[in-house]
Amino acid sequence: MTSRRVSVQAALCGTIVLAGLLAGGPTDLGSRRTEMSAAPAVEESRANPAGAVAEPIDSTQTKTAEDQAIADAAIPNTAPVLEPTLHLPPTPEAPSVKLASLSPPDPVPSPAREALGPVKTAEACPGAEISCVDKYLWSIYERAPKLDTVKMSDKVKVTITKKGKTRTITKTVTKLVDEDFTWKDPKAAQKAGMSMMDYVICGMDPSFRVKLYHALRAMDEAGLEPGITSAFRDDYRQGIASGKKAASDSSYHGGSRRGGYGHGMAADLVSVKGETRAQRWISSEALWKWIDAHEREFGVGRPYLDRDPPHVGPIDGKEYADKRGRAKTKQARAEPNRSQGPAANGDRSKAKSAKTAPPKAKNT
Repeated sequence: MTSRRVSVQAALCGTIVLAGLLAGGPTDLGSRRTEMSAAPAVEESRANPAGAVAEPIDSTQTKTAEDQAIADAAIPNTAPVLEPTLHLPPTPEAPSVKLASLSPPDPVPSPAREALGPVKTAEACPGAEISCVDKYLWSIYERAPKLDTVKMSDKVKVTITKKGKTRTITKTVTKLVDEDFTWKDPKAAQKAGMSMMDYVICGMDPSFRVKLYHALRAMDEAGLEPGITSAFRDDYRQGIASGKKAASDSSYHGGSRRGGYGHGMAADLVSVKGETRAQRWISSEALWKWIDAHEREFGVGRPYLDRDPPHVGPIDGKEYADKRGRAKTKQARAEPNRSQGPAANGDRSKAKSAKTAPPKAKNT
């Protein structure tokens, strides 16, 4: 009876091992299987598959009814059939965006790029309403690239030969350097605690803004495509400006000596018409000539002419009077004196000689 019980236990053990092997699947065929929830039992059976059977089963031994009943009753309790739960890896979905290696991103446009976008003209302001005027001026400011050409002087040593003698002299060489000043107005507006539009546009005098609006609107209609590169400047903004400029507090753009914020009487105008800077420079020259020809009509002129071509201001303002009005008045006063001087002097000499000449004897 003891040997029979050992045989039954061995048979049960073999059944458990067989069930575990079936659950794990064939491992000797080299096929890869996915992980299962009963992995620890499978790993254990794979580690020692032969050691799990305590004694080989005698195939010639005939089981009695009692032994068979014991075996049938033991199998469901000790050897449950393992149903493996397969964890299949999810099927990769197609990416919703293009990979960078397949579709490289477009280059980021530079603020100093040559080509500009299409120019859009804002609608006219009925009755020159100041809020509408400000929006139009802001659109003209936004369309203009903030680029400039600055003169830079450098000293270099040059060897020259004169009258058979060679010597080295120091010579000053002036070069034109491109400058991008896009950052200056935003920095000044941030320092003043204002939005860009409030700082740049509303810092100018209201009456000048209206005159500037009418002049720019006429330039737009003439196809000159004007743009504002600089409008209001406080002392700080004037201090970081480049090139020839007025003192920080004396700028007519809005220096503290000129009234400060809300009293700016100057703006810098260029043309944005053209694909390259060279073409836009030619268009700007045409725009400046147009301003000179229509300054009396719109009340906006260039106080410095070609000494500072983009700079404009009201022709009835102090700056225009200082730089052009008084000079014209002096010239107008001087020209008649020069033209009439010789004739007047001649007349006086004739009158003087007539008085000093002896009287002629009368014919009798």
